Order: sequence, then C-alpha cells, then structure tokens
Amino acid sequence: MKRKWICILAGLGILAALTGCGAAGERTQGAMQLIQSLDYQGALEQLDLAEENGENTRLVNRARGIACMGLTDYAQAEAYFEEALGGSNGLVQNVDFDLNYYLAAAYTKNGRYSEAEGIYDAVLALRPNEKDAYFLRGNVRLAQGNYETAKADFDKAADMDPRNYDRLIEIYQVLDYYGHGEDGQDYLRAALEAGDKEMDKYASGRIYYYLGEYQNAYLDLEEAREKGGVESYLYLGRAYEATGDYNYAVNVYNSYLEKNEGNAELYNQLGLCEMTRGEYRKALEAFQAGMQLENTTMMQTLAFNEIVAYEHLGEYTQAYLLMGNYLNTYPDDEQARREYEFLSTR
Repeated sequence: MKRKWICILAGLGILAALTGCGAAGERTQGAMQLIQSLDYQGALEQLDLAEENGENTRLVNRARGIACMGLTDYAQAEAYFEEALGGSNGLVQNVDFDLNYYLAAAYTKNGRYSEAEGIYDAVLALRPNEKDAYFLRGNVRLAQGNYETAKADFDKAADMDPRNYDRLIEIYQVLDYYGHGEDGQDYLRAALEAGDKEMDKYASGRIYYYLGEYQNAYLDLEEAREKGGVESYLYLGRAYEATGDYNYAVNVYNSYLEKNEGNAELYNQLGLCEMTRGEYRKALEAFQAGMQLENTTMMQTLAFNEIVAYEHLGEYTQAYLLMGNYLNTYPDDEQARREYEFLSTR
C-alpha cells in the first residue's frame, strides 16, 4: 500500500497560515491522561471509543502514535503519525510540526535515521530557528556516521542557546556515546569559561561531573542540594561514587529518601551503588522499592536489575522465573534473552 501523508517538505511552497486543528475531545483527553500514567493499552482502548464518537481524527491518531511509542511498537506509531499527517487540509498547522517531531522520533527509535533527518530538514526549512530540530538532526546524523554535519548542528544549537546547560550536557552525552566524548567536553568547558554569573551551582556541578572533575563537582553539588531536587542528589551521589566513596554516596541517596517521596531513578542508583558495595540484599530492596512507585518510566531498568540482584544472591530459580516474565513484557531485549539462556543452565 502506498503511504499517503502530508509531511513538511522543503520546496512544496510555504503556506502562511499556521493554525490549530481543533480541540481534543473528552475521550482523547482521557486517553492522554492514561498515557501520562503509562497505561498505554488502556489509552488505545479509550481512543477507539473516541473515534467511534466522532472526535478529531488527527488528534486521535496522534495520541495512538504516542501510546504505541510507549509500547515500543515504533512501526505502528509511524503508521498512526503518518495517518494523522495525511489528514491535513493543506495548510501547515502547528499540529503538523508537532506530528513531524513525533514521526521523526518514531523513525529514530526504529533505526530509520535517514528518514528522520529528512523530517528535520523540512522543519528547519520552514522554521530555521527551531533549536530542538538542530539538536535532534545532529543526533540522527551522528547515528549515520556523519560526524562533521552532526557537529555543525550541535554548534548551531549551542550558539543559539548558550545558557541552556541541559542542552549542552545532552550534546556532550550523545557525542560521548558515539566515541567523541572529548569533543563533547569542549562545549562544557566553553560554558564554564564564559563566566556566566547566572550559572548556578547545580549547573556547574553537573558540568564538572561530565568533565571528570569530581571534587569540583561534589563541592558545587553539595551547595546545590540545599535547594532540594532529586537531580541534585543523584549527581552528588554519582560524583562521590566516581571517587570511590560509595558509603557516602549511599548516605546521600538515603538522605533524600528520608525527607522526600520515593523516586524511581534514585532508588535505581541506590541499588546499583549497593551492588558495587556487595550489599545485594539492600540492592534488591532498593530496586523493588522503585518498582512499587506508580507511573514510573524506569520499570524495565528496575525489573532487570532486580533479576541481577537475585542472581548475585544465588537465588537462580527466582531470577529465572522473573526473567521469563520480563521477556514476555520486553521481548526485544537481547541481553536479557542471553541471560535467560544462562539462567536455564543453573
């Protein structure tokens, strides 16, 4: 079947009107709430009812695509986003840009980097000041091995928003992932050398952390944690872990949990730190505490680490049973499948 959708493409003629596409209906809004609570299957069921009730088809398919992304069914997500784009009336609307970003994300998750790059090209042809599009295009260009063009995109994104330290750190992280960590650190050093008086200790502490200057990192982050916030505690603990002070790192994580509601990422980091200390029972308790939290996006990571903790405790039967359940939920995890075969021999 020939795919039919209106994608934002350079050279098709720029239409001046940028309008919305109508409000989402009640069931569509309800589905989006279910998506926020990670109930993707429930959201899809709600969206079927929304379609039956005649709610906005484009927004229904947009929400379906987002739900499928949550279910890691990227091919089906692509189809829904493409169908939503195909419902355009010929005027480029704000929702078209939104849908193209989602479609590019689905392409990226599905390894279709060239198609994703084409979408970002088109977005930038219409909106040349889209900072996110430069950053995201740099990601997919780097994934294709096109370092020079990716670096140009990262340079553009950094130049357009030099005080966005979160983005500079993201640029470092993706460059580091693809083996260009030293080049990524250049962005971080430039931010420190700029002498921005508005840079707070949380920002500088994280930058020092990624530069490997862990003492400077934890000194700044010690000040930052007084302002609260789980991220400050996470980075502070990781900085101490990087220096080998796992005992103090555990204290940092527990000090947050004693005063605040649980956080899945922090429980996971605490569990990993306990594993490094050889405290496998405490690690298991941390992973399981994180799994008890509602609406966590860390469930897959926590579930896998729970199994690893059981392995270290020598409880191979329990680990084997849990791994079987894990693979039913996350069948594409090849590392887990290899681990499952290993556990079957224990």
